[in-house]
Amino acid sequence: MTTPDPAPHAKYFAPLPVPDAGRLPHLQRLGDLRTPYATGPDIDALFVRALTEVNTWHAERSDFYGHVWRAHGEPALRTAADAARLPLTHANFFKTHVVKSIPDEDVAAHFTSSGTTGQKSQMFFDSWSIGSVMRMAAFVLDHYGFVTPDRPANYLLYSYEPAVGLKLGTAFTDDFLCDMAPVNRRAYALRSVGDEHVFDPFGCVETLVRYAEEDLPVRLLGFPSFLWFTLERMRALGVPPLKLRADSFVYLGGGWKGHAGRRIGKFELYDRIEEQLGIPHERVRDSYGAVEHGVTYAECARHRLHAPVWSRVFARHVTTLDPLPYGERGFLHCVSPFMTSVPVHSVLMGDLVSVHPGSACGCGLETDWFEIHGRAGTSTNRSCAVAAAELMKGAA
Repeated sequence: MTTPDPAPHAKYFAPLPVPDAGRLPHLQRLGDLRTPYATGPDIDALFVRALTEVNTWHAERSDFYGHVWRAHGEPALRTAADAARLPLTHANFFKTHVVKSIPDEDVAAHFTSSGTTGQKSQMFFDSWSIGSVMRMAAFVLDHYGFVTPDRPANYLLYSYEPAVGLKLGTAFTDDFLCDMAPVNRRAYALRSVGDEHVFDPFGCVETLVRYAEEDLPVRLLGFPSFLWFTLERMRALGVPPLKLRADSFVYLGGGWKGHAGRRIGKFELYDRIEEQLGIPHERVRDSYGAVEHGVTYAECARHRLHAPVWSRVFARHVTTLDPLPYGERGFLHCVSPFMTSVPVHSVLMGDLVSVHPGSACGCGLETDWFEIHGRAGTSTNRSCAVAAAELMKGAA
């Protein structure tokens, strides 16, 4: 019998070496920054140097990216705004192509972006890249008070129960989040049944009722759609409002893709969470992320998605792909140098967003933030949430 790690969160705050200290010294310094929303000329200069190092790294190690880089004239990066000049690779490219900048023996983790059917992005991580994903998330969550190693919690994960062969990025993320506070109990909304997963709304309701009877904080993590359907099921069953502990936490991600016709406003969901579970708005946060771009974007106190120090975000015109000014809607372009295993340091997402200056938020953070206005694509442009949504057929 093994003894559980008494402080599983600690490994995410430990030193993490880059693959080549001589080639990537500024990436090391950028990755080691513990203040996730720091700003200033020195921060921008460090970001540019780290991004230049990683861009060269991929141009030399990936035939695909090397060709793309040369075809674009090898634009020089002098300011953080120049990050918008990097060649774009659409996230959907990785649904049909396997591209790596490392040999197979250096792959430490392999995740996919979708469920059991449809196209899947194949994303490969070396030790630095997967460690950076988790460390950046830990730094952001610690900033928002989510890391509480001295306070055990009961968890209800609105994601996939672990199963043999499951390589979904969302499942990995939610299990990682359970390291931020010791696990007392853990339950899953999407239960593993043979070779598939099914949504268990009655089990979710029973779990919440049981958790309300225990004097422990509760953490609800995962797809907002399934949490909403649980609240609806509670109301249909006549379950009275619960009073979960005030230090409980809701951390959502994945969006409502696949349920556009049933989507409700974010603040309507937050109101219902407070009404039926007793968790106030300030303890409910949405997030944005993708297997093709593992940087954590978590809502601030005013529920805006600020870019952390390790990334820059832009909106691109939906036709010309030209960079757009603040406030105009376009495709989300994410730039971050953390990945050394796959050339996704400049990736175009399928989400329509508008980008705004930090000063337009009012929460005190000064980094740019973005608002999501929808998603462009076809029936083949799937994600984990799309696959999960299919489990709702006949269940909600």
